[in-house]
Amino acid sequence: MTKYVYLFKEGNASMRNLLGGKGANLAEMTSLGLPVPQGFTVTTEACTRYYQDNKTIGDDIVAQIYEALATTEEICGKKFGDLDNPFLVSVRSGARASMPGMMDTILNLGLNDVAVKGLAKLTENERFAYDSYRRFIQMFSDVVMEIPKSKFERVLDAIKEAKGAKYDTDLNAEDMKEVTEKFKAIYKEEKGEDFPQDPKVQLMEAIKAVFRSWDNPRAIYYRRMNDIPSDWGTAVNVQSMVFGNMGDTSGTGVAFTRNPSTGENKLYGEYLINAQGEDVVAGIRTPQEISTLKNVMPEVYEQFAKIADTLEKHYRDMQDMEYTIERGKLYMLQTRNGKRTAAAALKIAVDLVNEGMLTKEEAVLKVEPKQLDALLHPQFDASALKAAKAIATGLAASPGAACGQVYFTAAEATAAAQSGQKVVLVRLETSPEDIEGMAHSQGILTARGGMTSHAAVVARGMGTCCVAGCGALKVDEEAKTATIGDKVFKEGDWMSIDGSTGNVYGEAIKTVEASVSGDFATLMAWADEARKLQVRTNADNPRDTEVAVKFGAEGIGLCRTEHMFFEADRIAAVREMILAETEDQRRVALAKILPMQKGDFKAMYKALQGRPMTVRYLDPPLHEFLPQKNMTEEIAAIAKELNTTSEAIVSKIDALHEFNPMMGHRGCRLAVTYPEIAEMQTRAVIEAAIEVSQEDGIEIHPEIMIPLVGEVKELAYVKKIVVETAEQVMTEKGVKLDYKIGTMIEIPRAAVTADEIAKEAEFFSFGTNDLTQMTFGFSRDDAGKFLDAYYDKKIFESDPFARLDQNGVGKLVQLAADLGRKTRPDIKLGICGEHGGDPSSVMFCHKVGLNYVSCSPYRVPIARLAAAHAAIMEKNEK
Repeated sequence: MTKYVYLFKEGNASMRNLLGGKGANLAEMTSLGLPVPQGFTVTTEACTRYYQDNKTIGDDIVAQIYEALATTEEICGKKFGDLDNPFLVSVRSGARASMPGMMDTILNLGLNDVAVKGLAKLTENERFAYDSYRRFIQMFSDVVMEIPKSKFERVLDAIKEAKGAKYDTDLNAEDMKEVTEKFKAIYKEEKGEDFPQDPKVQLMEAIKAVFRSWDNPRAIYYRRMNDIPSDWGTAVNVQSMVFGNMGDTSGTGVAFTRNPSTGENKLYGEYLINAQGEDVVAGIRTPQEISTLKNVMPEVYEQFAKIADTLEKHYRDMQDMEYTIERGKLYMLQTRNGKRTAAAALKIAVDLVNEGMLTKEEAVLKVEPKQLDALLHPQFDASALKAAKAIATGLAASPGAACGQVYFTAAEATAAAQSGQKVVLVRLETSPEDIEGMAHSQGILTARGGMTSHAAVVARGMGTCCVAGCGALKVDEEAKTATIGDKVFKEGDWMSIDGSTGNVYGEAIKTVEASVSGDFATLMAWADEARKLQVRTNADNPRDTEVAVKFGAEGIGLCRTEHMFFEADRIAAVREMILAETEDQRRVALAKILPMQKGDFKAMYKALQGRPMTVRYLDPPLHEFLPQKNMTEEIAAIAKELNTTSEAIVSKIDALHEFNPMMGHRGCRLAVTYPEIAEMQTRAVIEAAIEVSQEDGIEIHPEIMIPLVGEVKELAYVKKIVVETAEQVMTEKGVKLDYKIGTMIEIPRAAVTADEIAKEAEFFSFGTNDLTQMTFGFSRDDAGKFLDAYYDKKIFESDPFARLDQNGVGKLVQLAADLGRKTRPDIKLGICGEHGGDPSSVMFCHKVGLNYVSCSPYRVPIARLAAAHAAIMEKNEK
């Protein structure tokens, strides 16, 4: 019979896939002899089966849960629902990948009208017992029964106001009894029945709720954002309760073995006296720094510091720990590898190597490629910052700088960001429901919460700038306003925040780009030693080329020449070429474009300093360079500039109209129709290369890419034009130059006939944007309208335009690579779609043996690190 339930003492760290991260670490801490409240883990396989069995827990699993419960009761010497010695548990989720704040937790489970009296008698603390009961009723009602917690909060706030109490801790035992009765009344009103009194019923409902939370919207979004498969499921940890809300000798907190914002090697964290865990995370009360615990409870602090050191050395990584102090006794509730900012991740990885705890390759694996994104984003311009004045200061919860327009809800922040605005999300406090809005924001500002509040932890994990606990900030979420002193911010107003200092500015402040130096440069050098894949960039102008080279690009894998034509001083010549009625007229216009294009190529060759550049010839349909038919003023202005008529332009727009332009007259089809375009572009490429070689002494080997080929004869036709023109230019200049001609594989037919195409092509570059579009039959411009429904219904787990579809599109890439190598063993293979900067797609490219990936300049370090991960992980597997 399959074992679905394990006592903590039966597991270990190697069982992470089965027990989840939390369960495996609780088992490991138990085996290390640390003070862990005992309990058991219901496995991830039980969760998977729960969904297979139509959201029911099988009788065999229920029997194993009750058996483990009985054993745990025996270990603890307590019984569920007992008047004399009641047993209470926490029920927590624990997926194999850390998902902080994404799934649900229930504390104080086992309390009922009898057990609460037993707890009061046992602890001689009636206030504590009823405080625990009211917390359990609210949490169970919210998490398990989906009764909005706001209904309970309103009642609690009203009682606090009536009693003149500022905090929950100011209420006495009688007040807590009143709160408890009112909470039970809310439950009965909402559910039409009394609050459940059988602890076993409570337990099974709570376990089901945790399983259900694996599929709540915020968990699904988080999984999609972090490439976590939906079929992993979550484990459930049932652990005997220890209480931090038993008075002034009790407390609860969260701590890290190193500073998760900076990486400093110093114990870092917070705690609250007389509180339970959710009080710290929710940020309702302002916590104390852990260093002050040394004065309050010196023995507990010393014990905790030793345990923290033990755990860091054992796991060889910075640990994030949850702990509770019950009447002066320390208990460890959790440890895990801590979420950290990108800067902290780099410092910790480098420090751990210097401390002899990790090898360089192990350190490289400790930094997630996506994290680097945060370091490549803007910081405040020093001079602009000097002129600005902070209007408030909060906690510097997640470093970096953000400047954007203020929005007050996650939905509005998301909508604004998707329309192209830069957003600062301003909230009283964030909750897990805000995850999507947080992900779309440049920065997050909250009025409440500490360094371990939800906003701070999630922002750090995302690499998003965050200022938390800004006491001067007053947020009116209904009116959608924020007030700091006498300044009122309305939706859309500009604000800047500094996650490194905690400063808030009531204005837009200029930002500047970051650079690769210090720990960042050290780790990237280690990554470069390990990786096999080259990393190039997609760049269409000298500025992007310089940025990419600064970030470590080893060349340009995609120069989209059409992007050079859209500038105001060039578009007129392009339009003249399009409007031409004869080849001679087209050649006159192309002669005007030639020096512009050649000038760009020369500047880019110089910026590359001998690194390779793949130039893709004109790709989009020609109508994209003309205005729409209804833009009469623009058409009239163009007609005047080009000495023609509006009617002639409208006639050309009609002639170029296509029902499906992305599958129309574009790519190599333009060169087949108008060979003179390919001649001009070849002349620009070759002349630029020769002139830079002569002027600057830089050896250049141009790579010319013919786009959208689906038939080898197309490529052969255009290649002949390119070769003849190149040879003519070299004869004119008296210079011989090595150059390559290849193609972009972006049509499924090209992939399946790649062996034929390789007879003409010296390299393949996979254009996975179009290849994905054509393989799925999805328009990438319109797919967003229905993809959310696909995620909800589990048809897709991720956007195939963001993360390569390895089962379908990936098979075409693999097939084309294998066929191409069969014909031409030395063929160069690369990928230049947006997938080139996606870590999981980079790992796939390594696996199928491509030579390089190409991505946007700001994703180059991400791709370099992902390529290193792929190589190291392959080596470790072997």
